[in-house]
Amino acid sequence: MLSRVTCNEQEILLTATEYKLLELFLQNPDRIFSRAVILDRLWGFGDAPTENAVTTHIKDLRKKLKTAGIAEEFLETVYGMGYRIKPPPSCSISVGEKNQDGKKKPSPKDMTSVNRVLERFRNSFVGQVAVLEQAKTALLAGNLHEDLQQRALREAHKLAGSMGSFGYPEGSRLGRKIEHLLLENSSLSPEQISNFSQLVTALQQELTKPAVTSTAPNVPMKQTHRLLVIDNDTMLTQQLQAEADSWGIRMKVAPNLATARSLFSLANPDAVLLDLSFTEIEEDGLILLSEIVERSPNIPVIVFTGRDTLADRLKVSRLGARQFLHKPATTEEIFQAIARVLPQPKTSEAKVLIVDDDPVILAGLSALLTPWGLEVITLSQSQQFWKVLIATSPDLVVLDLEMPIVNGLELCKVVRQDVQWGDLPILVVTAHTEAEFLQQAFAAGADDFISKPVLGPELVTRVLSRIQRTRWRSQAGRSKA
Repeated sequence: MLSRVTCNEQEILLTATEYKLLELFLQNPDRIFSRAVILDRLWGFGDAPTENAVTTHIKDLRKKLKTAGIAEEFLETVYGMGYRIKPPPSCSISVGEKNQDGKKKPSPKDMTSVNRVLERFRNSFVGQVAVLEQAKTALLAGNLHEDLQQRALREAHKLAGSMGSFGYPEGSRLGRKIEHLLLENSSLSPEQISNFSQLVTALQQELTKPAVTSTAPNVPMKQTHRLLVIDNDTMLTQQLQAEADSWGIRMKVAPNLATARSLFSLANPDAVLLDLSFTEIEEDGLILLSEIVERSPNIPVIVFTGRDTLADRLKVSRLGARQFLHKPATTEEIFQAIARVLPQPKTSEAKVLIVDDDPVILAGLSALLTPWGLEVITLSQSQQFWKVLIATSPDLVVLDLEMPIVNGLELCKVVRQDVQWGDLPILVVTAHTEAEFLQQAFAAGADDFISKPVLGPELVTRVLSRIQRTRWRSQAGRSKA
């Protein structure tokens, strides 16, 4: 089966590595991949090149895409983090396979990067601007009542915080200006009313423009495990290779003990399938089993052999193998045995509780954090905060400072005053970055702040680093104890 990539029906000739690299990005729109992660995804353990090779492949892929007619910067470098893909506006890319006769084979997934989050909440932006339009009409007529002004103030605040995160930075700027006008204690002057009207009109026009950036929800990579099969049965190992991917396994085969030792010297697998009988006169698989268990006792070893005496089983058990599987066995039985000894995937690296009264912000931040292995809990009603905090036990909390009923500053103080939760990391999110606002946030006990509109890489970096820092301190404390 041959790989095939087309741009506006024009075929692009890529190497196998370039094809896999492009497919990785297209299957995970807007996700940032570091060079180390790319190495892990595209190459098996033991034969991965250096990180500089990733840079070279990215450079070559960019050249070929540009030659095919994609003038925009399709593969973006996120400095200090890695690479991600942006949707090419002028080219429809299709990635799939073709049969030996050259006919295209249907791709199992739609590889086109689309801005699903933006589409989902476009009507929300329109509805919020409609409230501002009502306020504009009332202002021009001289009958803006307090309820409508407060509604308009809330919607302007939300737009200021969310539009920039979804590709409309100018929309956030306009929303913030409208918010400041509505915060005036006295009645607006004729000049301010005219300014307000112009700002609302400009905001309506912004929504007719295409988004500058994409914040499409990312697709988490499938859990994969690295398996080393030490067996000289070529037919068997080929059958296992053919089915490994469907079990979430990447396989390496060592047909002899020398190759197995060589692979182990390069990188450790997650599990080992070991035959005991080889052609070497001087040793058999039991010696290697002993070496593996002594060197890496946490790596589970499954002994898969035609030898089935009680003496063999006792030796295998005493040496520390996790499972004994007798030949012959079906590939399904083999993979089931492997699955039983593999470490169970973690449901998440950590829990993050996000509290914000704007559902657009909640959905956007959740989409940014979830692909990084984080379990995200969202809460739009701040008065329910303590109940949700106790029920979910998050590792970090992200609070919007300005919310109705109970604001972020109050929630931050409540957490810091509690004996059990007093050390919980808290990041505050605010559209106001003036010194007085930040001083209030830090005085209330916030660990860090993120300004609206939220930038994806900044949010991810700060959340992950804060969680890691907290865990390091916790581990250090246990070590001293």
